[in-house]
Amino acid sequence: MTAVTESRTEFDGAPGSTVVVRDEEWLVTQVEPTTDGHFVHVTGLSELVRDTEAVFSTALDTVEVADPASTRVVADASPKYRDSRLWLEAMLRKTPVPIAEEALTTAHRALADPLPYQFAAVRKALDPGNLRPRILLADAVGLGKTLEIGMILSELARRGRGERILVVTPKHVLEQMQFELWTRFALPFVRLDSTGIQRIRQKLPANRNPFAFFKRVIISIDTLKSDKYVAHLRKHRWDAVVIDESHNVTNASTQNFRLASMLARQTDALVLASATPHNGDPRSFASLIRMLEPTAVKPDGVELDEKQVERLIVRRHRHSPEVASVVGADWAERKEPQNVLVPASPVEEEIAVELERTWLWPANGASPYSGKGGVTLFPWTLAKAFLSSPAALEESVRKRLRTLDGGVEGADDEGSLGSPGDAPDDGAAADSAAPAGTRATEREALGRLHDLARRSLTERSAKYDALLAHLKQIGVGKGSEMRAVVFAERVATLGWLQTRLMKDLGLKDENVAVLHGGLSDVDQQAIVESFKLASSPIRVLVTGDVASEGVNLHSHCHHLVHYDIPWSLIRIEQRNGRIDRYGQKHAPQITTLLLDPQQTTRFGGDIRVLTRLVEREHHAHQALGDTASLMGEYSVKAEERAIADVLRQAKALDSVVKEVEEVVADDGPAGLLARLMGLGAATPAEPEQAAPTAETGGRTGVYDDELSFLEDALAQIYTTPGQEPSNGVTWRTFPQQSLASLKPPRDLQQRLDVLPQSYLADRNVTETLRLATSVPKGKQELANARSRESSSTWPEAHFLGPLHPIVDWASDRALASLGRDQVFAVRGDVDAVTVLVQGALYNARGQVVATSYQTVLFPDPDNPAGGMAVQHASSADAVAHLNLSTTNTGGVPGAGTLQPFVRQAIRSAEVAVGDQIESIRTETQARVEGWLDRSSRWRMNATALISREAATRAVVESRTSDVDEESRLAREMVPHRTLLRPLLVVVPPDFTAPESTEHRTEGNH
Repeated sequence: MTAVTESRTEFDGAPGSTVVVRDEEWLVTQVEPTTDGHFVHVTGLSELVRDTEAVFSTALDTVEVADPASTRVVADASPKYRDSRLWLEAMLRKTPVPIAEEALTTAHRALADPLPYQFAAVRKALDPGNLRPRILLADAVGLGKTLEIGMILSELARRGRGERILVVTPKHVLEQMQFELWTRFALPFVRLDSTGIQRIRQKLPANRNPFAFFKRVIISIDTLKSDKYVAHLRKHRWDAVVIDESHNVTNASTQNFRLASMLARQTDALVLASATPHNGDPRSFASLIRMLEPTAVKPDGVELDEKQVERLIVRRHRHSPEVASVVGADWAERKEPQNVLVPASPVEEEIAVELERTWLWPANGASPYSGKGGVTLFPWTLAKAFLSSPAALEESVRKRLRTLDGGVEGADDEGSLGSPGDAPDDGAAADSAAPAGTRATEREALGRLHDLARRSLTERSAKYDALLAHLKQIGVGKGSEMRAVVFAERVATLGWLQTRLMKDLGLKDENVAVLHGGLSDVDQQAIVESFKLASSPIRVLVTGDVASEGVNLHSHCHHLVHYDIPWSLIRIEQRNGRIDRYGQKHAPQITTLLLDPQQTTRFGGDIRVLTRLVEREHHAHQALGDTASLMGEYSVKAEERAIADVLRQAKALDSVVKEVEEVVADDGPAGLLARLMGLGAATPAEPEQAAPTAETGGRTGVYDDELSFLEDALAQIYTTPGQEPSNGVTWRTFPQQSLASLKPPRDLQQRLDVLPQSYLADRNVTETLRLATSVPKGKQELANARSRESSSTWPEAHFLGPLHPIVDWASDRALASLGRDQVFAVRGDVDAVTVLVQGALYNARGQVVATSYQTVLFPDPDNPAGGMAVQHASSADAVAHLNLSTTNTGGVPGAGTLQPFVRQAIRSAEVAVGDQIESIRTETQARVEGWLDRSSRWRMNATALISREAATRAVVESRTSDVDEESRLAREMVPHRTLLRPLLVVVPPDFTAPESTEHRTEGNH
């Protein structure tokens, strides 16, 4: 046998290759390019290292790759040629799909019901016209961005571009994202919340980089930006990074933005997801776009190349034609919102009058407030607390009194408009003009208000009575299945509501749950996960705005109540999106309660404008799918202050909240995004249709499904897989129920260790791994997990999809079944000896650019030099062409004599694929030249800008370094090398080895 000794930087092996390292034989399972060579992931083949997994660096070790032309032919004597079928299937699964492949291979085979508009998003992310897979998923709330993320990541994984993935989310949706990626796509992520971090500390030394130890991690941005993790991140590169709710990183002056920018530079693929992807600042939005593709933003850092930006953004909403035409009954249309004006009770009337005359519009023009700032805003903080609940008002007054008595000044609660001790910028001018009171006058005014607030805690609350009546009217109560979500801003309001609702609805503690930001991430996730279960005892979820972002509450609930109205369109939209989203089977009913005092001169009339906010949100929901652009503040706090200005009659509502038509005409980011949805276009945008290939790719042609492959693999590994370990794995199948189960052996348990820990524990997976073997059964298992009989949201049987770790484990075991430099010989319905050869074209980054499948036919069994190569469109076509026998009557006699045919097949295939490779090389080179030309034009503009504005030199030079990196990556995309390897030798049923060939071969040995 001959072998090729690789240099320290060049490596021509690929998954399925046999290599020799440190005098032992290994099977390559994965290859990762590094700055100084490659990491080669292998499984041991020779006796001393059999089944041992290892990683070698070509910079440190000499790696010898077998010469494919010298591959020896061995007969397959297994039943139905099982061994060769397994090996061929495993080889095809381990070969990455070419990066420019248009057909989807795994996204349509996941446990989901993806829609055409979601397929369109995946195709756009994977478009070979992009230098790297980079996209901003800016779909409106509820369209399934998480599903699109999973589809993109699964396709990247199948293309060899998704081995190392980092997902960054808000902490309260960590488990939800982890759940969706595992249950639907079989993509396991190690969750680094407080519990996950504790687990890591028990496993890893304190100085060990967790991102090097775990290949796929999901973490909150608040955890990730700690100094410890930032230091680890700087030393790590990723195949893909996902930043969910990416509007949290749009402010260029924040640590979140700096962290996101660093991650963007250290990953190949980047997926940003946000329904509100900008904060209104063109520079900030340009910075976000620059993370995706530096040349899409002009050197000035503001002007966008709109043609490029269109390639990088997906933007649709509930009523976009391509969405509305397909969601159907899976997303019930939202009912018109119910805005209920509630006449105030007597004590509430007294409080409203006191607020109006003493704090909001004092007769002498002087506010009692004595703090250093916030003279304008603090009275409205009191008003906001009053409109939330008596408990919130009492708490706000009590905290301010405590401050006056010597405590530390600070914001009284999450509903504050500003800190009493720190006037906000937009209120500074008004505050300086408004006279402040003394501590004595403020204490006196607060005392009167405090007395009223305490009275209101014991007397009737009109708005609470309205809530109670509404909940009873929709059927919430003891013994009922009906549920409702009640939103309120103030933590004090949440606790007050919980206590009263339990008593007045006859419910227990477990029936009324409270969710707010003061709870730990684990407690927050537990409440949300419980609410998703049909068996959940929760009937009323009383929640603050921690649940307004990214949390799905629609599985068993379609009633939402705004107990207080946020003074922010962003908050209103986020809240409503918790139940108004894809998968909602019942028409969402959103009800808003607003206290309506009758005895005030100005206060009662002005606060009624808050109902118009709810109406404007509903209009924007139908037309834009985005409400943030109506006010243009892109900040909850800024919107609250603007609405406070409206309430105190400093501004008109129409000047603060735009109409939809004004947004479309905007020349900033809001207008751009509106135009991407077809609004204001000359002709309506045509609905996007799924590509014909979207549902047909990904099959190898060897096995019909994962179950058949897994069953054969287990029979090969254990002979008697149905027996108890160690002779088997207690393999059981239940075809009528589409179920299977086994006891995972130790090497499989090690792979399963990275699965969600709560799934492993809840379903006792290391003892018995249960599998749903069909899509309908997988969906049923997901539904069962949310049923009233289930105690866990994790499905009891996990869907056996194409990326499931057990399939990868079976593939590695199957690949190890052949010895060093061997290929199987089998019988098939062919005219003469035929060799199946795979060609793979790689770029300098080690990515598969194209694959080619050739069958080389040798009509004359005495003449191995007379091969005729036939090109096939796919591996499935090539396998079908071979007509492999389903019955093995015994190993092919004289299989060793077929080696010359293999040698010649490699030569013939090399010639045959030459034209194809050259065509692909030319096409890829044209794309690369386009990328480089764009970079060159960008640099010319940058040079001109620096010559005009020397002050911008440092900033532009920094941006230029990013563009230079893009150019380097573009050059590495050029096809670099071709790897040919024989996959199978097929002979006719009546084949006999030619004696002369056999003698000649034996003489060579």
